[in-house]
Amino acid sequence: MSNESSSMSSKITIGVLILVIIGSWIYFSSSKVDIITTYDNKIAVIDSAKAKIQAEFIEVSAKADSLTNQNTSLQGDLLDKSNQIQKLKSNISTILRKQNATDVELAEAKTLIADLNGKVTNLFADLSKAQAENKDLTAKNEVLNTTNTTLNTNLTATQKERERLQDIGSTLHASTFSIQALRVKDDGTEKVTSNTKRANTIRLSFQIDRNKITPTGAQELFVSITGPDGKAFNETGKMNTREDGAKGYSNKVSVQYEQNKDLPVSYDIKNVSFTEGEYLVEIYHNGFKIGEGKTKLTKGLF
Repeated sequence: MSNESSSMSSKITIGVLILVIIGSWIYFSSSKVDIITTYDNKIAVIDSAKAKIQAEFIEVSAKADSLTNQNTSLQGDLLDKSNQIQKLKSNISTILRKQNATDVELAEAKTLIADLNGKVTNLFADLSKAQAENKDLTAKNEVLNTTNTTLNTNLTATQKERERLQDIGSTLHASTFSIQALRVKDDGTEKVTSNTKRANTIRLSFQIDRNKITPTGAQELFVSITGPDGKAFNETGKMNTREDGAKGYSNKVSVQYEQNKDLPVSYDIKNVSFTEGEYLVEIYHNGFKIGEGKTKLTKGLF
């Protein structure tokens, strides 16, 4: 009886132990499932937060790339700000590329993204301001260029007008004009005559009036004589006149002019034959007619 009781007690004890073991296994199994579930949930939360942060980063990064790609010639402070943005992007990318980024690291990435967004916004504002200033400066430069062009045009026109007036002003003027037909003998004796058969020389006498503009030096005068027939008399060449274009001249005379002083001039045209009628003598300088005179010859004796 005692042995049976002892055997029964042992069985009961073993049974209890088995139940305890089974209960413990069930408890620990259940706890492990809870831990795994909690961990999985935590991973899911982290992945969701990371995905959200990643999306924010992509959006801000796209804005930054758009600014830098459209403005490849940044300088000074703008270039420094652009470099700071690129450095922030690199730091954020390093964090987000980690497979097991911690909450602290993700929080840091989120802070960096906020900083990145602020810097991008500031850079955009600075670029907009710089572009507006450049546009205003360009407009002012265009106005300045237009003004300079107008001034240069006016200056050129003024200079040309000055040169034109100086050119005209430097033209000499002849006065006290006198024309004489002479008979000059072989021995050099002279006699004034109006007889076409006797006259063999024509003497031109006039005064070059003082001129403050004409410089001292040799000045070239052209003598044009028109005969009774209306044609050039004793023509030796062509000159260019300001009013009548090309015109025949009889003689070319060089005189030594002294600035701002009167200069008497006397010039003979020798060994010529005359016909009856009126002779027109014109003196030209610088293409302008500066004086003229007339003389009339006849066939009668004088």
